[in-house]
Amino acid sequence: MDAQAVSVVVAGLGISGAAAARALARGGERVVVLEAAEGERQRAVAAELAPLGVEVRFGEPALPERAEIVVTSPGWRPGHPLLTAAARAGVEVIGEVELAWRLRGEGSAPWLALTGTNGKTTAVRMLASMLSAAGRKALAVGNVGVPIVEAVAEPYDVLAVELSSFQLHWSSSIAPLAAAVLNVAPDHIDWHGSMEEYAAAKARIFANAGVVVYNADDEWSTRLAAPYGSRVGFTLGVPRPGQLGVVEDLLVDRAFTPDPVASAEELCELADVRPFAPHNVANALAAAALARAYGVPPEAVRRGLAEFTPDPHRIAHVATIGEVDYVDDSKATNPHAAAASLAAYPSVVWIAGGQLKGADVDDLVRRAAPRLRGAVLLGTDRETIRRALARHAANVPVVDVPGQDTGVMDRVVAEAARLASPGDTVLLAPAGASLDMFASYGARGDAFARAVQRLAES
Repeated sequence: MDAQAVSVVVAGLGISGAAAARALARGGERVVVLEAAEGERQRAVAAELAPLGVEVRFGEPALPERAEIVVTSPGWRPGHPLLTAAARAGVEVIGEVELAWRLRGEGSAPWLALTGTNGKTTAVRMLASMLSAAGRKALAVGNVGVPIVEAVAEPYDVLAVELSSFQLHWSSSIAPLAAAVLNVAPDHIDWHGSMEEYAAAKARIFANAGVVVYNADDEWSTRLAAPYGSRVGFTLGVPRPGQLGVVEDLLVDRAFTPDPVASAEELCELADVRPFAPHNVANALAAAALARAYGVPPEAVRRGLAEFTPDPHRIAHVATIGEVDYVDDSKATNPHAAAASLAAYPSVVWIAGGQLKGADVDDLVRRAAPRLRGAVLLGTDRETIRRALARHAANVPVVDVPGQDTGVMDRVVAEAARLASPGDTVLLAPAGASLDMFASYGARGDAFARAVQRLAES
């Protein structure tokens, strides 16, 4: 392709970048993809795009002279030289999510969108299940895996859209029918630069939303929703008018009923929420609020939760050995997620560690201290957690397991079993990312499950 013919630059050849390039090329745009890495996967994707007229340029990315717009991968930080060069040149930079919104056709499916530091994938899959239970052709898309730019080309009734702070940073005009912020806690500060910038990215989901759904138990979520008039809250307490919440063993709605002041409508029982934990009840309430904003009846909310299958590595019960439960929550990759997981169990031997990404764990340890019976630490930043335990839980026995080899998890589980007593829960809720030792949080959870199985067989 002649460099002078460039009109759209796609930054990055990942899943969203490749999807954006395909959609743009099929729409008649002239597209160049810039990708620094040239591996086997990247070359295969480039070969797939070539028949569509898409040129892929490998090597250090440089802004083509005739670029009219840049569609960036969510993984590229705002300070990347290519993106700053685009800003200096007056070239608009958007993300795949914003592109998808602009490519929607007339009469396209409305979006029910959500974001949050934790619980996004669980909540969006709950929402999709509720929508399907109501007889709607629905799909969970976005950060959950399916690129939105592909989904908007299909005849869905409604889309359940999970958005990360990275995706929202590059989105300006999306206007969901309803949008929710589940929670906000420090995360990805290295990418955004500050907590305030991170929260501001989350807040973008509300800017043009028809209904704003916020967590009344979360300070940041409540603050971000405050400027908007059409607000619906959710709470683990008894709901006020305009909220969804919990009354005894029921999830109830006092927002989308004929008379929210005088009555509440029963949605489901607490037992319908699986896996059961307080933060998962909050996820269910948020999903229900979005579904109700779309017009889903209560019976479909209940049926959707009953039919929902949780993703792996999210407070998943692995085994019970000697009256001790072993639970895999490897997806708890930051302190906020680990705190929610720890709060679900009264007596815990905690397996923690990994890459904390600069996060502070003092508040997490301080709050969890009364329920800790022991802690087993692994991974790069285990010393940071050990020091926090010494400050805030000095009476809790701590075992440090060094090393990066494949046998580490067996030693970790064996030490946790030694510390545990009948009635305890051995909980893998690392509070850190996994890439210091494992290919992914899933691989870390799988290693834990295999080690537990070997313990059971020994």
